[in-house]
Amino acid sequence: MAHVISLLNHKGGVGKTTSAINIGAGLVELGKKVLLLDLDPQANLTISLGIQRQPVTIYEALRGESELVPFQYKQNFDVVTSSLDLSGAEMELVNEPGREFLLRSLFEPIQEEYDYIIIDCPPSLGLLTLNALTSSNFVYIPLQTEFLALQGVAKIKQVIDKVRFRLNKKLSVGGVIATMYDSRKVLNRDVVSTIKKYFGNRVFETMIRNNVALAEAPAQRMDIFSYQPKSSGALDYLKLCKEIEQRCNAAEAAANAAPAKPQAQKLSTVATRQPMDSMPKGTPELVAPRQQAAQPQAQPRQIVDLHG
Repeated sequence: MAHVISLLNHKGGVGKTTSAINIGAGLVELGKKVLLLDLDPQANLTISLGIQRQPVTIYEALRGESELVPFQYKQNFDVVTSSLDLSGAEMELVNEPGREFLLRSLFEPIQEEYDYIIIDCPPSLGLLTLNALTSSNFVYIPLQTEFLALQGVAKIKQVIDKVRFRLNKKLSVGGVIATMYDSRKVLNRDVVSTIKKYFGNRVFETMIRNNVALAEAPAQRMDIFSYQPKSSGALDYLKLCKEIEQRCNAAEAAANAAPAKPQAQKLSTVATRQPMDSMPKGTPELVAPRQQAAQPQAQPRQIVDLHG
């Protein structure tokens, strides 16, 4: 079953769409099959990959007019596109029963087809983002290494905790991705130090360095591995993808190793459904004395003749 990952930050310009595209492309380079979902009404991910408007986008799927119809960008790399129509979806779906679970139901028929499903969330905390979080196993937070990018991180964590408590018990913060990093800047180093104090080891060791090729690739309608595979941006994202794969595998192994909760009814049923032929031969002899000991024979009454 696919690992479903949402890239979320309600602040724009932090490298969220760039990370979604290139994490997807990097996982494909590692031999995985990936589905990208553009859940942003601005459709920046769709535009960045040069995909034309499709007859069926995520908007039509959320409205119940169609199932998800992925577009094959390249081998093992599919994209569910977006459009500007999606900007009206939150108002249109506000009275829809189970509106928080629409995306999850759309994923169910296709989850076995992919290794990873990556969702590019809109820069807001509305219904679309709520659908993404309800459908995901992990949330990755791309964070620009600048002062203003730190503002609102606590609010994101609060929203994730509420969704986990009320709607999706499996959701967790899978990692924080430091983007646009320049080791020569003291401010960048200080921001990384701050987020490590807040998130601990959930901050990825790989930091995405500031690289002009990452900005040029969308203009050429390509991911970084198709545009400049030897650039520092491509190297950073490939290294990041290896970290992501390790973390997802470790989480899956831990989930499989977790002991199942005992079911009293099933255990008692198995224990009492043994056929009589399979009972040990000594069982009746062991039981009989216990029954005799439990019910001692009463002493006979003595009749005394008072007139004697």
